[in-house]
Amino acid sequence: MHNVIQVSAPAVSVIMPAYNSRATIAESIQSVIDQTFSDWELLVIDDCSPEPIADIVESFHDERIRYIRLAENQGVAVARNTGIVKAKGRYIAFLDSDDLWLPEKLSAQLHFMKEHQYAFTYTWYSQFTDDSTKPIRLVKTKPSVDYKHLLRGNDIGCLTVMIDHQRIPEIEMPTQHHEDYITWLNILKTYATTAFSLPQDLARYRISNQSLSGNKKRSLIWTWLVYRKSQNFSLDKTIYYMMYYLISGIKKHYI
Repeated sequence: MHNVIQVSAPAVSVIMPAYNSRATIAESIQSVIDQTFSDWELLVIDDCSPEPIADIVESFHDERIRYIRLAENQGVAVARNTGIVKAKGRYIAFLDSDDLWLPEKLSAQLHFMKEHQYAFTYTWYSQFTDDSTKPIRLVKTKPSVDYKHLLRGNDIGCLTVMIDHQRIPEIEMPTQHHEDYITWLNILKTYATTAFSLPQDLARYRISNQSLSGNKKRSLIWTWLVYRKSQNFSLDKTIYYMMYYLISGIKKHYI
């Protein structure tokens, strides 16, 4: 395995929350190690998982990987926030412990950001079930979104995000459902900025039983609460954006 000793801060900090992911985390870590861009650190945040994870993480024997176990289970938002606080890199990227990156992901996205001086970017990605080499659907994104446009539906896959932490120093996920969506909204609103998409398929999102139809109703409720509670919208304004959310969801999943 790779055994890289870094003498300075890495360019990219990869945040990987983990909970009961023993069956998938090795493949996810390997997809980071296999990046053509090597100046990164990977922070694996174990959210007090009952399943042992440390042995798998440490088996890679890579100095760029940091394992942090939380004293109690606090949820994915706290795990990601812990990683963000401890990150040393200028750029922050996110990868869950059951998802994967293609080898060119970091290199292509970092070049895209530096070339255009973008502070917040994301990419296309594909969904898969058991075999990542056999994706079932490509998720294409809009070329860019600002706060107003993102309110109409989340076009940003968390596993594809890269943020310049120097230009966007305040990155904190709330302990509320759809925490990533709320985070992107808050960033775009607070910094009056735009997120830009790199139109390349660079990641693989694992579809599990828990992420299928059983969650659609809950997702609707959670999105309603995003508008009402986190964004403090009136009832009329919430209904207005929920219509956009429903339409974009239909287009995203069925058209």
